Amino acid sequence: MEVLITGGNGLLGRHAVSALDERGDNVRVLVLEDEDASALEERGVAIHRGDIRRPEQMAEAMSGVDAVLHLAGMMGVWRPLAEYESVNVTGTENVCRAALVEGARVVHISSWTVYGMDLGAPAREDVPLAPFPEPYALTKAAGDLAVQRMIREDGLLATIIRPGTFFGAGDRLHFGRIADRLRAGKGVIVGRGDNALPFVYVTDVVQGLLLALDNERAIGQAYNITNDRPLTQEQLLRAVAREVGAGPPRRHVPYRPLQACDAPSVSPS
Repeated sequence: MEVLITGGNGLLGRHAVSALDERGDNVRVLVLEDEDASALEERGVAIHRGDIRRPEQMAEAMSGVDAVLHLAGMMGVWRPLAEYESVNVTGTENVCRAALVEGARVVHISSWTVYGMDLGAPAREDVPLAPFPEPYALTKAAGDLAVQRMIREDGLLATIIRPGTFFGAGDRLHFGRIADRLRAGKGVIVGRGDNALPFVYVTDVVQGLLLALDNERAIGQAYNITNDRPLTQEQLLRAVAREVGAGPPRRHVPYRPLQACDAPSVSPS
């Protein structure tokens, strides 16, 4: 199978590249013009330079593929909403339109944040999306809905995956950042700290991606992927602090002030 991966240079993407390569698929990865892809090039992965925000570049990268794992997205610190929209919504639409032209399968990575924090129970895939009121979650939900619309209206052969926050070997964002902040004594607890966090190991997400890619019954469906024993935010922070020899965080900060200053804690993304 000829598979294009957007976002293939990130944590999830690198593990997906390895899994596809091990089973004998031909993999190509779309990376930005100024992005360091040397680690992928050393492994012999075909690199295409381009940007999902540029439809003509997406069409070129997608030419001749059987499927695309759309993992690219803008996250991290808070930026203007329009920047997130250009990647997480418009970019996603560009990926899907290029896939329609090729007749290619799409496996689209959404996020658990599209459900918000007010369910009070594990989310089912059919509940209405009610994302966090911040740019990442809002635009991931909008991208999710755009894929749903193109499945219904255009016959897009797509599956939506909504994973928990993934971690694992090579993680430079989630657990590494949390550990660094705790070592520096800068960790904080958002709200009461008793909210459940849906973390999931990165290779479990990759397994879900491959199952969605290979199973015809997955077309048109959405799937949550997370672990079955979520920790509360406070439990997680205490566990990480213990492992790195730091004191546990004791200061509680409301979510809104945290958003305004991008203070260190557990990101909803």
